[in-house]
Amino acid sequence: MQVEKVTMFQLAVADMPKAKEFYADKLGMKVKQDYRQDDDNWWVSLVPADGGTTITLTTHHSHMKPGALTLYLKVADVTAAHDELADNGVEVKDVQNDLYGPGSGVHFFQVEDPDGNLIHVVEA
Repeated sequence: MQVEKVTMFQLAVADMPKAKEFYADKLGMKVKQDYRQDDDNWWVSLVPADGGTTITLTTHHSHMKPGALTLYLKVADVTAAHDELADNGVEVKDVQNDLYGPGSGVHFFQVEDPDGNLIHVVEA
């Protein structure tokens, strides 16, 4: 077997309205599907602007825990993304230039989503 592409992953969330607002309104992802049976069975699928891998937020946790994931999200301009998120009330860490070790020159900063999942925003 050879995996060709990651198409989707699920992310456990404790408060769907807060998580959906963060990923859609703050990070600018597009809501692809919003399916809700009740508060404990609610899924929201989002896609990035390039239509890449789908992130599905879920309140149906089964074997997952909110706040236990680290994401890496690519942007064209990390400084502009940093400023935009800060202006929108997101607590952002300082921009750094060593994501892959000293001297790598890969600029990034970190934020946390409402559940404490760590997000590295990385310049393309």
